[in-house]
Amino acid sequence: MTDAVAEATGAAADDAVDPAAQPRRKSLLVRLDPAVYDALARWAADTFHSVNAQIEIVLREALRQAGRTPADMKPLRRPGRPSGA
Repeated sequence: MTDAVAEATGAAADDAVDPAAQPRRKSLLVRLDPAVYDALARWAADTFHSVNAQIEIVLREALRQAGRTPADMKPLRRPGRPSGA
């Protein structure tokens, strides 16, 4: 954050948020009908995905069908445990 921006916003330059420290994925609270959640959980289990991954798959497909797929959308992470770094 530049000093001019910090002064204009009333924030100190040291209060700037490091973009690298931000989570790479957005968290979202979703309230679902229990029957909808159960159906999603069964579907996810059938395809060996988590419920969270299944929701993302369904949303991505809906975006694709609506012609609203963002150009900067990253591909889904491959299933399984992340590789050790």
